[in-house]
Amino acid sequence: MSGHSTYVPRTALGKWFEARLPVVRLLHDTAVSYPTPRNLNALWTFGGILAMMLVVQIVTGIVLAMHYAADSRIAFQSVESIMRDVNWGWLIRYLHANGASMFFIAVYIHIFRGLYYGSYKPPREILWILGVIIYLLMMAAAFMGYVLPWGQMSFWGATVITNFFTALPIVGQPIQTLLIGGFSVDNATLNRFFSLHYLLPFLIAGVVVLHVWALHVVGQNNPLGIDVKSEKDTVPFTPYATSKDVMWIVLFMIFYGWFVFYQPNFLGHPDNYIEANPLSTPAHIVPEWYFLPFYAILRAIDFNIGPIDSKLGGVLAMFGAIAVLAFLPWLDTSKVRSGRFRPIFKVAFWLFGVNALFLGYLGSVKTDDILFHVPGLDYQAVVWAKLSTFYYFAYFLVILPVLGYIEKPKPLPVSINDAILAKSAPSSAH
Repeated sequence: MSGHSTYVPRTALGKWFEARLPVVRLLHDTAVSYPTPRNLNALWTFGGILAMMLVVQIVTGIVLAMHYAADSRIAFQSVESIMRDVNWGWLIRYLHANGASMFFIAVYIHIFRGLYYGSYKPPREILWILGVIIYLLMMAAAFMGYVLPWGQMSFWGATVITNFFTALPIVGQPIQTLLIGGFSVDNATLNRFFSLHYLLPFLIAGVVVLHVWALHVVGQNNPLGIDVKSEKDTVPFTPYATSKDVMWIVLFMIFYGWFVFYQPNFLGHPDNYIEANPLSTPAHIVPEWYFLPFYAILRAIDFNIGPIDSKLGGVLAMFGAIAVLAFLPWLDTSKVRSGRFRPIFKVAFWLFGVNALFLGYLGSVKTDDILFHVPGLDYQAVVWAKLSTFYYFAYFLVILPVLGYIEKPKPLPVSINDAILAKSAPSSAH
């Protein structure tokens, strides 16, 4: 996609270095001369935002690890000490805690952009699967990081989540024991989670390198979902894409900064500001907001499915809701990438988006809550969760495979350049 390198060293030192380790050429080809589709919109800036957030999380995490004590007797106090006694500790802690939420906001926008514009379709299958792996690693890192403050929700969240593994036959109990380091969540659990939470961001960074490498092999998708036909369809990455990325990164940082400086605890749970107490169970145990849709799916399966009991069924549904994303390149049978040209798909996709948000809300309420006091709609939350879970899986397993055969897409433009010229023609005529 990127073609031959245009980098030419201008100094003797540069030529000497280039002949032995062409790092500068690699950076130049990746971030300067790389041909980028000229019609990319603001949604394509979230890849850069995610890279920035990964750096923020790693840097702030390293600083926090210098002061954090992974001991169940003093972990909660060590976090309070960071906030009160360490110079700028409150800022580092709030940057890291809110940074996790910003990371997930950006990744969900990134994923939904890929779903709408068909960024998972050939030849980008490996690129998409690597993205799903990054998402799974993010979830693992976020869950383990949430346990470290050792508040009430940290402790009981770890207890509930690790208990899921016992639903798996034969291997479930050994996996749970290995994770928590004993028969219950305690000091050994905290040490394990701290070690893994510190390791996982670097593993994520490694997979991100593979993700970017795969992107540069197959090339970027674009809002039209058509391949680049000529040099007229592209512009150099710098300054065109970089200037746009910088602008949106600044806007995102303002949004991020508002939470850090004005609402630093808004996205946290009040119970997590109470020290962990194994003898006192919170009235309502919920995970962080970015896990709520999958928590709703877990709780929706409260019935046995043949030989599979409700507990195992819920766990399989929860993990299956994530795993199904990896098979999306083969589940979507349409040859057209972009949702712009698929009228029926558009309706199904936006219903899916609303349904995902609704699942998030359902994960935050009690299963026996009545959501709508309207005749015919006043069902318990668990009933709505069942319906939403059904549509979630039906979208991937039924709707997308069937649409490829029955939907008639709109005509595709000949090239990116022709589409841009056609779009600008009426305004230039005036």
